[in-house]
Amino acid sequence: MKILRNILKDGPYRRFLPLYALVGVLVLLSFVTRVVLLARADTNVSRSVLHLSHIFGVGFLFDLVAASYFCLPLAIYLALAPNRVAAWRPHRWLFLGLFLATVYVLCVVSVAEWVFWDEFAARFNFIAVDYLIYTNEVLGNIWQSYPGGKWLALLAAVALLIWLPLAKPVFAALSHPLRWRHRLAGLAPWIAAPVLSFMFITTDLKSLSPLDAENELAGNGIYEFFAANYNNELDYEKFYATLPHDEAMQRALEAIPAGQGRWLHDKPDSVQRSVVYDGPPRRLNVVLVSAESLGAEFLGLFGNKEGLTPNLDALAAKSLYFTNVFATGNRTVRGMEALSLSIPPTPGQSIVRRPKNEQLFSLGSVFEHKGYQTRFIYGGYGYFDNMSYFFSNNDYRVIDRTALPKQDIHYENIWGVADEDLFTLSLRELDRAYGERGDKGPFFAHIMTTSNHRPYTYPAGRIDIPSGTNRAGAVKYTDYAIGEFLRQAKSKPWFDDTIFVITADHGASARGTATIPLEKYRIPLFLYAPKYITTQRVDRLMSQIDIPTTVLGLLNMSYNSKFYGRDIMRAPKSEDRAFVANYQTLGYIKAGRLVTLEAKRKMHVAPLAPGLGIDPADGGISDDDLRKQAIGCYQSASYAFRHGLLRDEDSSHSQAR
Repeated sequence: MKILRNILKDGPYRRFLPLYALVGVLVLLSFVTRVVLLARADTNVSRSVLHLSHIFGVGFLFDLVAASYFCLPLAIYLALAPNRVAAWRPHRWLFLGLFLATVYVLCVVSVAEWVFWDEFAARFNFIAVDYLIYTNEVLGNIWQSYPGGKWLALLAAVALLIWLPLAKPVFAALSHPLRWRHRLAGLAPWIAAPVLSFMFITTDLKSLSPLDAENELAGNGIYEFFAANYNNELDYEKFYATLPHDEAMQRALEAIPAGQGRWLHDKPDSVQRSVVYDGPPRRLNVVLVSAESLGAEFLGLFGNKEGLTPNLDALAAKSLYFTNVFATGNRTVRGMEALSLSIPPTPGQSIVRRPKNEQLFSLGSVFEHKGYQTRFIYGGYGYFDNMSYFFSNNDYRVIDRTALPKQDIHYENIWGVADEDLFTLSLRELDRAYGERGDKGPFFAHIMTTSNHRPYTYPAGRIDIPSGTNRAGAVKYTDYAIGEFLRQAKSKPWFDDTIFVITADHGASARGTATIPLEKYRIPLFLYAPKYITTQRVDRLMSQIDIPTTVLGLLNMSYNSKFYGRDIMRAPKSEDRAFVANYQTLGYIKAGRLVTLEAKRKMHVAPLAPGLGIDPADGGISDDDLRKQAIGCYQSASYAFRHGLLRDEDSSHSQAR
């Protein structure tokens, strides 16, 4: 406080005035950001004195902590700058310019927090860290979704208004000489503050409320970003409830029945098993379409009255379709992980994004070892979210938008080509695979769409909602494109011998006050092959990781498996369960209850809301057994990946190919 008084009274520490001015700007903008986010109509928190005290009191603490990190470089510079350099007039003008630029960056960060909240109802988290790597797509998406140019110009004006009253005192402060004892004394608190913050302050300290939105408001976006960067990968055994290793493996084995085969225990700690079906396999082609953000909430089949999915709703009358399928996460990479690896979502990064994710046991590897041609076809650039690397190193041939000549692209935005152009590319690739058949056998293709994503743009004249209007239009356009794809596929010589699997990577939005809002995780699933599959509605509880194993079951394909998924058409109903997660909380649905596992080894068991329409089928399982089963599945999956037990091995495919 003595130093601060000396700064304000033109004392020996006057040089540090720009530092404290920047702290004031950061705290002010953080306060305004918090007020604006609180005022949003969709921010569902109490405005009582107690709750507001939590939001703004704890929030002020985190603002100061963020300032201690953010302003440390400036503190070091002001302390070490030679007096002659600091007082040099050109240097002072340059410093003023950099000070203005820093204020502008803080203004941009405040608006970026609003945009991020609009998408995720959260402060910056590890998703924001991931997105920083893909600045082209992310900034392009923001630019196409919002009036970016106008916003940036307005923010420049705001930054200038904040800077103007500070410019003169900051300019003058730099001319004040500093003795070495004043340099060290002035710098000492700025070294101590981040060190002490790192030792004693964690993001969990803001979580005093059962409402996620309130806890998020009490945080600071800058602090949360750096905390997320530091904690990007979460070690399950360090942060989550655990069981003794042998018990965890046993619980996992109980939750993953051997089905028609037997366990293979030649390797310790393995979930490897033999899956055997009677009779010969059906060597049919498989085309798996995972549609971006196509939550079940948009389909008329699930009660939507807007008429957005006429093609998919009609497909139900010709398909084996499922009404209680839950995505494992709320990001595309989680969907890719579930549909290719068939494992529960381990905390932190998706395996698609992690190191050492090559040569894993995948759906692509099963098909390849059975003599199939395998492809992953994506409408965007494959480098995004590490898709090209992951799939190309796990027995898929990757084809992305670069394979489409410009004359075949009707429309594209920052995320990729329009879905109809993706399907044009896909049909071309499937024709090529069929033409090359010979000794190469049937084909398997995983197609990932992009159009149902902000900024919700697509070719004009396809549907009755103008491009760029809202998500409803993007959903309806995706439905249109899928309908056209299936219509064109019917004319192909390979159509009769192909199973089409239509599902989603995740739901449209998993935001809300609940840790995991289950209604936002429900996704559609259609298995369509008129010549081979009988129309049927299945209301069984099912996880996204069960899709690969169920498809292999329909093909009557025997194989040795490391998948955690089950063939839902043959598994007992009493074993029905689903895995759901966000970036930190892990969920396990079974027997009419939801088990959640959270960092700091927290566990909860709660009954499912009646509106979800899930048959409890509890089989007499206790809450304690449910907890242990959930822990066993997640703990063993994390352990298996970390110790290389999910690797693909030729010996695991020694059965008939």
